[in-house]
Amino acid sequence: MSAIDLSSDVGLVACGLLTLNILLGLLLSMRYNPWTHWPHRRFNYFRIHNWTGYLALAVSALHPIIVLFSSTANFRVFDIAIPVQSPKQPVVNTLGAIGLYALALVVVTSYFRHRMTRHNWKLLHYVAYASAAFFFAHSLFSDPTLKGQPVDWLDGEKVYIELCALVVAAGSAYRVRWMLRHARRRSLGRASMAGAARASGVAGSR
Repeated sequence: MSAIDLSSDVGLVACGLLTLNILLGLLLSMRYNPWTHWPHRRFNYFRIHNWTGYLALAVSALHPIIVLFSSTANFRVFDIAIPVQSPKQPVVNTLGAIGLYALALVVVTSYFRHRMTRHNWKLLHYVAYASAAFFFAHSLFSDPTLKGQPVDWLDGEKVYIELCALVVAAGSAYRVRWMLRHARRRSLGRASMAGAARASGVAGSR
């Protein structure tokens, strides 16, 4: 296996870890309880969410570093850190670099979340979705062999990335729907309580 092939495989693992991390984060945001729901077991999936984030960042950083050991890619350290003028696929590689730096921002700020307000931490945490979008775009439009070949959308690796992107999109859409539904319920609950209070006041004045 060449360094380029290994780098490609590591990139696929990074996308899988990031997908899992986002899905766990969505469950946390919806206050999912694994004891009262499937799999009806007590376990700390918040910790799993954290560790998948750390692993996703580490594996994502390893993905381009491996290319430095290729005798044909001719990448320099600068091309890895700032790939705007990299010898192969500079635009696509720049998308991947942006995704990596965005993920690093999310992981670092999450580590120091206790020193931040919850509002500011949540705003920064949403960057994870932008990071995933850049990662998926990088993975979909890049040629893993670095030979400039056209994208084969039915290639096994591409289909895997497409499924990861679809899962994240579906989970995010469900999260938005859940949020809107609960906001509506809270609004109806407040309206009902206000109506009951007014009725009680009218009855008391009689």
